Amino acid sequence: MAIPDFQTLMLPVLRSSEKGEVKVSEVVQSLADTFKLSEDERLELLPSGRQTTFANRVHWAKSYLGKAGLVELTKRAHFVITARGRDVLANPPQKVDIRFLERFPEFVSFRDASNAPEIACKDSAAIEAVQASGMTPDEIIRKAHAELDDELSLDLLARIIAAPPEFFERLVVQLLLAMGYGGSTSDAGRALGKSGDGGVDGVIDQDALGLDRIYVQAKRYSDGNNVSSGAIRDFFGSLDRFKAAKGLFVTTSAFSPSARETAEFLSKRIVLIDGRQLARLMIRHNVGCRIEETIQLKKVDEEFFE
Repeated sequence: MAIPDFQTLMLPVLRSSEKGEVKVSEVVQSLADTFKLSEDERLELLPSGRQTTFANRVHWAKSYLGKAGLVELTKRAHFVITARGRDVLANPPQKVDIRFLERFPEFVSFRDASNAPEIACKDSAAIEAVQASGMTPDEIIRKAHAELDDELSLDLLARIIAAPPEFFERLVVQLLLAMGYGGSTSDAGRALGKSGDGGVDGVIDQDALGLDRIYVQAKRYSDGNNVSSGAIRDFFGSLDRFKAAKGLFVTTSAFSPSARETAEFLSKRIVLIDGRQLARLMIRHNVGCRIEETIQLKKVDEEFFE
């Protein structure tokens, strides 16, 4: 089954502490068994790579229950049900969710204090969105961030396609340098352009003497005009002429299945980067874009309070 959202987990988390103090990590394991999560679902990580998705949602469920006064923290990573929580379980609802928690004044105060004044009303669009989505607050932030990156990716690719071919060749070399290939010297990478490049658009020297090189082919194709297996074999032939052992083929479009299969079985290592991957790498390494605003997500330092 799919990993349950954090509102679905609220009532099970509350029930987990019905018999006394519990440790959050043990609740995570117990509820993973209850919901019959697969091994992959149990191990699925947040984008940060620091916590599993399921554990994160259990923590958020516990946190929201605490804001409503249904559970309370006892010591590090432990919590216990309150008298109010026991009253809820004495006549349990079908589901405990954000709307249910709004009957408790402490939760309403927490919610209103967490929102800007213009969206602090009970029926605001923002609250409705959280209620309907079932996502935790940090999942909503990450989803919004991913959507912004998707829009930026499309904009970057559109601008690359509209630019001259020589611009794309220089961009690919600049991106590789920004990724750390070629060391720290600016002359370690160069775009060869149209002047007898022999089927190669750029070269990256991986050491100061140029003893090890990566040869680059850059194809600025519009969406839907995919790179074929023939283009991969042509590039392979170019690598042979340069006596090169490895190459990088970059396109603004995509690679056909046969092109990917051809690259996989050739005797030389050829890495394929399509338009979506190219845009993601540009965003990650700030090539063609810049940071407009930084938002820091912070959490309690448990060791500080020990």
